[in-house]
Amino acid sequence: MALIEEIEAELTDAMRSGETERRDTLRLILNSLRAAEKELQRPLKEDEELQVLQRERKRRVEAAEAFRAGNRGEQAAREERELEVLEEFMPEPLSDEDLEEIVDDVIAEVGATGMGDFGRVMADVMPQVAGRADGAAVSQLVREKLA
Repeated sequence: MALIEEIEAELTDAMRSGETERRDTLRLILNSLRAAEKELQRPLKEDEELQVLQRERKRRVEAAEAFRAGNRGEQAAREERELEVLEEFMPEPLSDEDLEEIVDDVIAEVGATGMGDFGRVMADVMPQVAGRADGAAVSQLVREKLA
């Protein structure tokens, strides 16, 4: 089942059960996915759907942090609840050990010896960990391994 269809089914269930907050969050996610489809003028591929979800996830995390910094705990909690709903549709995150193993494999495969090979390593690692690991964490790990 395509992600949009899955979210539509969840939205229908949320509407039937009266879960207003979940319903609203699902509508926001669905609108983001449909907007991306409209922009591309074609159905989204799986990796493009994941990019939209990652973008929405990042927005929720940043908004929650901003609300917390502004002593607006209620709004921060709402963003975090939206984040929980959003993460139901994202792939399972990689453990630190799995991420390290992928990076080590790519470094060996590419024959990377120093920071000059950073771009090549990242180009091979990122498609393998898309949506399952934070890009900044991957970048830091690759830098540590190549240093």
